[in-house]
Amino acid sequence: MNVLLINGSPNAKGCTFTALSEVAKALNENGVESEIVQVGHMDIRGCVDCGKCRDAGKCVFDDAVNKIAPRFAGCDGLVLGSPVYYAAVNGTLKSFADRLFFSTACNKTMKAGAAVVSARRGGCTATFDELNKYFTISGMPVVSSRYWNMVHGNTPDEVRQDAEGLQVMRALGRNMAFLIKSIALGKETYGLPEEERRVFTNFIR
Repeated sequence: MNVLLINGSPNAKGCTFTALSEVAKALNENGVESEIVQVGHMDIRGCVDCGKCRDAGKCVFDDAVNKIAPRFAGCDGLVLGSPVYYAAVNGTLKSFADRLFFSTACNKTMKAGAAVVSARRGGCTATFDELNKYFTISGMPVVSSRYWNMVHGNTPDEVRQDAEGLQVMRALGRNMAFLIKSIALGKETYGLPEEERRVFTNFIR
């Protein structure tokens, strides 16, 4: 069992990484492997809606998205971590997530998903809501903690002083490990939920 944690911050060892590391530590302590991958420093362009991925099975732009896609397909859980810029996900992570979720044909149903956000002061809940939408449109159960998954601080040292925030990260890791194990047991016992053929409705007259 393994979880892929995406660090959307351009700072490799910054506040977002500090929060993700606390989640990863709790996952490892509970028998789930984890890997933190930083993408925030990369040049990742947004989706251009060319539709080529439907035929090729991968994005036409051969960058970090295609490199990480097989790891996404093989993981049991995904954590998207973002610093808060203007009360929203930072641009690089948004471009990455848009293309990763759109271009991958793997079955995401019942992969556990969680968002982690980091801010000096405000804008966390808006960013948190934005990230969770990737999971809820993909049949991925959203993992909760004992509070919204956020830490506060302007430096990693300040984040490490956010005792409540770090506790939330540890609870998130433990809850994610439990949910992944429970889903694996459910798959073995009951199988995946039945899926209907998808219906697309355009709201026009």
